[in-house]
Amino acid sequence: MTARAVRLGPRSLLSLILVSAVGVIAFTWPFLAPPASTLNAHAQDAPWLFAGLLVLLVAVVAATISESGLGAKAVAMLGVLAATGAALRPIGAGTAGIEPMFFLMVLSGRVLGPGFGFVLGSVTMFASALLTGGVGPWMPFQMLAMGWFTMGAGLLPGRAGLRGRTELALLSAYGFLAAFAYGTAMNMAGWPFMGTLASRISFDPDAAVPANLARFVAYCVATSLGWDLGRAVVTVVLTLTVGPAVLKALRRATRRAAFETAVTFDDRRPVKHPT
Repeated sequence: MTARAVRLGPRSLLSLILVSAVGVIAFTWPFLAPPASTLNAHAQDAPWLFAGLLVLLVAVVAATISESGLGAKAVAMLGVLAATGAALRPIGAGTAGIEPMFFLMVLSGRVLGPGFGFVLGSVTMFASALLTGGVGPWMPFQMLAMGWFTMGAGLLPGRAGLRGRTELALLSAYGFLAAFAYGTAMNMAGWPFMGTLASRISFDPDAAVPANLARFVAYCVATSLGWDLGRAVVTVVLTLTVGPAVLKALRRATRRAAFETAVTFDDRRPVKHPT
């Protein structure tokens, strides 16, 4: 018996697509709005508005997926993995991007599928923010970015038959690239908050898109390139070293849980034999 991912229903898939589309706009709006746009006139307000909108949308899509695709056993596993990920995050907080939670998100998304992965990533980031006191306007962006990060692992090819070193190489490559993608997405979310604190690399609502793109690249290099590299390397190292054992444990737990098997109760009464 093979481990099956938690499947997405049509309504869950639609809600996930819609929230992802809004999320892309929320992250990239500085590059989408022309200099004369009224949105740029509210450059300091827009990140706060998007943050409030995203937290509601992530909650809606998580509730939709939970309603249609997660039973009691899947919710229990979600709680265990989210608690583990939240506990792993503070281990290397503030130390050169050492964030071991990312490798767990990659492996969990791989085994349990994109729908479960999105909910797990979002819930884990929310729980870790509460645990570390990292609650702020950046948190909804972190929840959505981590949801995408974990969901992407569930969308990788060969989930049913690919095993061994080839699978580990695939997951390591994904984890390495996705770690940089996560960092870049979070830079997009935080960059407009800078205002005029650093005039050469901050967002300029009156500048053209190419000029702001150059400023953003300089911002990434100056503030997060080393951190993102540390996160990527740690994710690869942990995936290659402890990944086989974690994958085996996740698959065994998924098979035993049998998420898609309905729970039934046998109401047959014991037969009384004549004495």
